[in-house]
Amino acid sequence: MNMQLIDDQNFKNKDYTSNPLPKAEYSYCTFTNCNFENSDISNINFLECEFTDCNFSNVNTKHTTLNDVSFSSCKLVGINFKDCNEFLLSFSFSNCNLNLCSFADVTINKTHFKDCKMHQIDFTRTEAKESSFIQCDLFNAIFNNTNLEKSDFSSAYNFNIDPSENNLKNALFSKNNLEGLLNTFKIKIK
Repeated sequence: MNMQLIDDQNFKNKDYTSNPLPKAEYSYCTFTNCNFENSDISNINFLECEFTDCNFSNVNTKHTTLNDVSFSSCKLVGINFKDCNEFLLSFSFSNCNLNLCSFADVTINKTHFKDCKMHQIDFTRTEAKESSFIQCDLFNAIFNNTNLEKSDFSSAYNFNIDPSENNLKNALFSKNNLEGLLNTFKIKIK
């Protein structure tokens, strides 16, 4: 299927809840203050795009391509990233709300999360090697058979990761957040 190519365009203050974003390949585009909540962005390709102050809560991402996409100050609640096209899947998140999202069974190596709220997020069987979770709130996040090798949790907080059920080889933690690794063992720290 040949898709229309939309290159280097700026989209501001658009509401795609009733008029969906047209199916196309968006390359080097910026989206600012756009509302995609509950909309269908399936089968759309985003290549090296930037999203700022956008709402993506509960969007349909079936076969959506996200290649080198950055999200800043966006609300992305309840997204199942497993539905996305996994080929060349790469993104970064800064100051975003990712509550109730799922990265289960997805490869997201070298993904950067900074200042994100990530409550009840699912990382079951996720491969997230060399990823960073800078100042991220991981309250009730699920880590089960997750590969976190060489990932940076040195400033992350509210996480609970069982070292016996996840690959943490060479992962980085600080002395201040070790409790999140020991909760499973019912060890009290003073």
